[in-house]
Amino acid sequence: MKKIELKSCFGNIKPEAGCDEAGRGCLAGPVFAAAVILSDNFDHPLLNDSKQLTEKQRNELREIIENEAVAWSVSSVDNKEIDTINILNASILAMHKALHGLKIQPEFIIVDGNRFKQYENIAYKTIVKGDAKYKNIAAASILAKTHRDEFMKKIAADYPQYDWQQNKGYPTKKHRLAIAEYGTTPFHRLSYKLLDAQTKIKF
Repeated sequence: MKKIELKSCFGNIKPEAGCDEAGRGCLAGPVFAAAVILSDNFDHPLLNDSKQLTEKQRNELREIIENEAVAWSVSSVDNKEIDTINILNASILAMHKALHGLKIQPEFIIVDGNRFKQYENIAYKTIVKGDAKYKNIAAASILAKTHRDEFMKKIAADYPQYDWQQNKGYPTKKHRLAIAEYGTTPFHRLSYKLLDAQTKIKF
């Protein structure tokens, strides 16, 4: 199947930042978000929605994006705050923090998905499946995903039974069985449905 050509930007208001998050559906760990401003001529044949890439491709692109982007920033909101303010608000907060971290303030923001809250009175547009349509959102999706995976691999060493090295905190069968057997960790999102209804969690 031929890869769809990604667009450089949404409109004519520059600089334009693309935003995306990673880890909304996970049972453990923070949600990460990235904001990226690319030059008009930035391109790479592999650039795409991070979910369409292999881990090796994502890591290769991460290095290129971080070296060649006009500006980029990655931020996160931890599981305890997710439990307090809910995952939607936490995802938007992580994106706001990432935007705040940019060395250049954008004049326009495009966001993957359909929910966002205004940041610093800057005009924005939400775009469903934007990470498969626009280069700056695709780049943000890659940075958010790779930085989050790196974090989960790091903490996996302290909690090997949950298989975070492989599942990165997502709700795999092995992850859920480990929660049932060993209980939760300080990184689990307690507001989430961690197990099937008939299984009790050890705290």
